[in-house]
Amino acid sequence: LPPNISLGETEVIERRHSDPLGQFSLGEIDAVTVGSDGSITAGVDHVGGVLSGSFDPLHVGHEGLARVAAGMLDTEVVFELAVANVDKKSLEERVIRERLAQFRGRRAVVVTREPRFDGKAALLPGCTFVIGWDTAARLFALRYYGDDEDRMLAAMSEVRDQGCAFLVAGRVGDGEFRSLDGLEIPAEFSNMLTSIPESVFRQDLSSTDLRLASGENRERNM
Repeated sequence: LPPNISLGETEVIERRHSDPLGQFSLGEIDAVTVGSDGSITAGVDHVGGVLSGSFDPLHVGHEGLARVAAGMLDTEVVFELAVANVDKKSLEERVIRERLAQFRGRRAVVVTREPRFDGKAALLPGCTFVIGWDTAARLFALRYYGDDEDRMLAAMSEVRDQGCAFLVAGRVGDGEFRSLDGLEIPAEFSNMLTSIPESVFRQDLSSTDLRLASGENRERNM
């Protein structure tokens, strides 16, 4: 405390952050939008395509998918950096800022802490989420809803009620290319998902592959 300030027994100092990203990290706001010029504003104001991911790192596959999706949807596609993920640890503010630096001069980024798409849909009503086959498979996997089918159906109904949909790119899994056609989707949600044809977009590169390659290169150079 400054030397001339004393607190009473019931008084506390409230920490506030003037930077929107700092406010987001403290849980004071639900989302921020980072422009391609690096400007940061509180909240989200976007209706169009949204390509969600952790972007560790951002690579040409992400950018190629965004371009294809923008053409198919005939609308702008922004990226969403999800700082919370159903399968991963939440990102710290330092890591968030490092990930965001990759987008400078490229595209706008929405930053949220919503791990599931019902939460994302509440922040981004009317948007089409651009996802890979593996993410599409997780949409209906009961383990992400406490093994409760009613919770899964309610969550996906919320996405539908928010006017959101999904554009799904195929991915390589277990050595074969897998697309939306191979997924079992409850009939009431089938019209929410549209497949990107393999002839239009196929990119076998993944962030995991890049991280592994980067680690191998570092070991060779040591």
